[in-house]
Amino acid sequence: MPVVPLKEIVDRAFTERYGVPAINVVNDLTMEAVLAAAVRERSPVIVQTSVKTVRSIGLDLLFAMWRELTAGIEVPVSLHLDHCPDRSVITGCLRQGWNSVLFDASSLPVEENQRQTIEVVAEARGYGANVEGEIESITGVEDGIGSDEVAQTQSLPVAIEFIRATGIDVFAPAIGNAHGVYHAEPKLDAQRVSDIVAEQPIPIALHGGTGMTDAQFTDLIARGCAKVNISTDLKVTFMRANLAYLRTAEEQNKWDPPSLFSSVREAVLEMAAGHMRRFGSAGRAGAGKAR
Repeated sequence: MPVVPLKEIVDRAFTERYGVPAINVVNDLTMEAVLAAAVRERSPVIVQTSVKTVRSIGLDLLFAMWRELTAGIEVPVSLHLDHCPDRSVITGCLRQGWNSVLFDASSLPVEENQRQTIEVVAEARGYGANVEGEIESITGVEDGIGSDEVAQTQSLPVAIEFIRATGIDVFAPAIGNAHGVYHAEPKLDAQRVSDIVAEQPIPIALHGGTGMTDAQFTDLIARGCAKVNISTDLKVTFMRANLAYLRTAEEQNKWDPPSLFSSVREAVLEMAAGHMRRFGSAGRAGAGKAR
């Protein structure tokens, strides 16, 4: 299977009640490792890029990496722009070939958020792309976007009206989840996911996945969380793997960059593969050929 629309991946996951990891990558090494994990585990995967990553690498180079690394891939994969309040960045990514975007207008009044999201959905449809929407900020700052203040939760009728009026493909509610590292087991309002899905059957995006328990993942996926975001875990895995290898290199006075890259790649691959098994997406893609 080649690169596919996000909707194709999450709709099946929603129907069959498994979760697909949506993993934020930071460079070519992490992108390749996440894709390799998907091929090995025969799992669909959503590769996510933050606005910060898009700007630091550049649209052209980042998409060229994606195009090269997914050439001939045999599992369903999709490229998604995570939390983006900047319409110009959204337009640039859609023109370049991103499969989906999260228009994050959660800092705006719901009415204005809804108005602009309708415009983004129309723009995305012109490129055959999908849109994730949200009306409440997810607590925490991620790659420079967000706030540590807990946002007010909107009522169920407001959420349903937003979903129906905008025509979004995925909805990201605030349920007590947060970006970054949890300092204790998060207290989640899982019932809110069930309430939304009962009124409007739509794949739910679970943000702030790093640090949730297996039981929480299992419960939320069963309720309709088909897209499970993982960002902090990749960053921590990437940085710690680099640090551990470099400490050993310093002790042994052996400086071999290719070996460093190989060690970090393996750590990221195993992290991604673990989430695919944990969320139930492993084996859902049929036979795959290892990269």
